[in-house]
Amino acid sequence: MQKVLITGGAGFIGSNLAEHHLARESQVTVFDNLSRPGGGARKNMEYLTARYKDNPNFEFVLGDVKNLDQLTEVMPGIDVVFHVAGQTAVTTSIDDPIEDFDTNARGTFNVLEAARRAGSDPIIFFTSTNKVYGDLTRQPVTLVEKETRWDFGDKGFSEGVSEDYPLDFEAPYGCSKGAGDAYCLEYARTFGLRTVVFRMSAIYGTGQHPTEDQAWVGWFIRRSMEKSPVTIYGDGKQVRDILFITDLLNAFDQALESIESTKGQAFNIGGGRRNSSSILELLQLLREKLGIQPSNVDFGPWRLADQKVYISNTAKAKKTFNWEPRVSQEEGITRLYEWMREGKR
Repeated sequence: MQKVLITGGAGFIGSNLAEHHLARESQVTVFDNLSRPGGGARKNMEYLTARYKDNPNFEFVLGDVKNLDQLTEVMPGIDVVFHVAGQTAVTTSIDDPIEDFDTNARGTFNVLEAARRAGSDPIIFFTSTNKVYGDLTRQPVTLVEKETRWDFGDKGFSEGVSEDYPLDFEAPYGCSKGAGDAYCLEYARTFGLRTVVFRMSAIYGTGQHPTEDQAWVGWFIRRSMEKSPVTIYGDGKQVRDILFITDLLNAFDQALESIESTKGQAFNIGGGRRNSSSILELLQLLREKLGIQPSNVDFGPWRLADQKVYISNTAKAKKTFNWEPRVSQEEGITRLYEWMREGKR
């Protein structure tokens, strides 16, 4: 039986991973401090505990990745670690850079150290971010303003940003996640740990409890459902490629199956150009497809480190472990809307 440890296992991605691997009859340890702003982690943990209270393969450990001793205690015997715990908002990293560093940089270092000492040679997946590429100025990129979105003007970026693009950590959040990203790759080189880094774009889906600072797709869906006002920071034409949670779970599965090819490498994971959207385009889709819209839309100043365009080029993932997105943004947004409307958590 495979033994799985999920740091941040009560969060959006973590709780989906927990259910996914419990369905596969893995032994799953959820490790979380339940501190996520907005209370989403506690809601997810209540759901998991109620659903799997009689499942002997499910264990919850109240712990913090900032505590190396706690990680060292739970790590022995683990086969696969999904390190998805983290501080997730650029704005929060600016307000409290010390906490951001301790959680994302030191927390990731602690996971690696605990794994190195465990003796069971666990495979480690780390969820990094597109913010490690900064504002895309290290290598000249022409941007074109269109009616509803910004876009790349260079043919070389027609399919998005690849892993070859120079790293340029921006904002405390980009630095802290970038440090964890770099340490994961270095621990593979230096100590032979089987680490895999996913540099992710906007992940969305069921089990997500959005706030204004994080999970923008879900946030605009919720505010539109409630007919509440929203504020767009910037011009609303900023673009991200969005990826539904089941496609991310498939990426983990396929990268794990191909670990001899994926270990020690970083991969851009996102929805790609076909699943790219600006905020204005998302609001249009919600209005035309689902018949929902906010009561009012205001505009505020651009946020620091908010790229005008980021689209993941996922060709490396396709080539290395035969992964590509399957869920269209229209299908994924509809599924998230229906889940939020049913209010299951």
